[in-house]
Amino acid sequence: MRIRRHGFTLESPLLTLALLAALVTVALLLMRAHNHLPSGPEASFTNAPPLTSAATPSSRSAPAAHAELNPAERTNIAVYRRVSPSVVSVANKALVRAGFFSFHVYEVPQGAGSGFVWDRQGHIISNYHVIHEADAITVSFSDGKSYDARVVGVAPDDDLAVLKIDAPPAHLLPVVPGVSRDLLVGQSVLAIGNPFGLDTSLSVGVISALGRSITAMTERRIHDVIQTDAAINPGNSGGPLLDSAGRLIGINTAILSPSGAYAGIGFAVPADTVARIVPQLIAKGHVSHADLGVQLLPDHVSESAGLSGVGVLAVPPGSAAAATGITGIARTRSGDLVVGDVIVALDGRPVSCIDDLRDFLDARQPGSTVNVQLERDGKRRTIAVKLGEAQ
Repeated sequence: MRIRRHGFTLESPLLTLALLAALVTVALLLMRAHNHLPSGPEASFTNAPPLTSAATPSSRSAPAAHAELNPAERTNIAVYRRVSPSVVSVANKALVRAGFFSFHVYEVPQGAGSGFVWDRQGHIISNYHVIHEADAITVSFSDGKSYDARVVGVAPDDDLAVLKIDAPPAHLLPVVPGVSRDLLVGQSVLAIGNPFGLDTSLSVGVISALGRSITAMTERRIHDVIQTDAAINPGNSGGPLLDSAGRLIGINTAILSPSGAYAGIGFAVPADTVARIVPQLIAKGHVSHADLGVQLLPDHVSESAGLSGVGVLAVPPGSAAAATGITGIARTRSGDLVVGDVIVALDGRPVSCIDDLRDFLDARQPGSTVNVQLERDGKRRTIAVKLGEAQ
């Protein structure tokens, strides 16, 4: 090989081999750089707005292998890439002493679930049952960063919990909130979580049913729950259920399965319930529940007595109902028990059990007035009661 430069001629086999090797190296580097260059709107979803048709990969900008993906696949990919940085793993740890006489205390994992970023102030939303009885809580992101979390507020009856972490606002990407009141059966949904400890997993399905009820750890009913066939397993609890635009429509909370694993039926607390409860938990640490101010007979006692509604056991002094004349069970001079008032309707809505009464009050605010229809000795009357706040 002969190279002429500045009037000098260089002629060497070693130089020829060196130049050829350099050219091959440059070519390989150029090819590698070309294959890894981000291309098109799918390159970054970190701060992307809610998805639109313009935000899905196009065949012109996508690699050839992705050009044949159908629109549904492209939507799933886009939602996952945008929302997965907002989904976290929540580790529930217990503090265990090494021995009875030991001063050494260890953190022992006792459960794990999922959660997601609510705002840039560091609030994380999860299920109450995920952090139940935790002595220490760790929140981990998909990029490997972990933070100690503290509990801000819990709503056990709705299986919701709000945690707080001290993380840089730039690292906190809130999930875009949606609404659940206008969902339709058959609508596509996506669930992101950490099933069986496998972090940031995506499952896809549809809304199977609406208006379901499930039982929380407190034995209270959670209403208007979303049923989905998207695969939800232990570890998914607390993760977001999303619509095809990547908006939050529910929080995955339970499965229906004799084996404890996915069997085609999962449930999510609806986004409208989350939007009503979470701001209260952040502001006060608890949820304000309206209270009628009476102690109630257990349902099985009312049924055994042949009552057609919810029997009043007692009316505590100073309660909302104390000044209205509502009467609970009394004892005669001979020692016999006499049934007092029985609540049969609230604002015209029939009440047949304690859950009916609680469901009605959950939709009311303390300080509002309700018309209570009572029955005693076969006679009915209606009185107005100003609701208090449950303690």
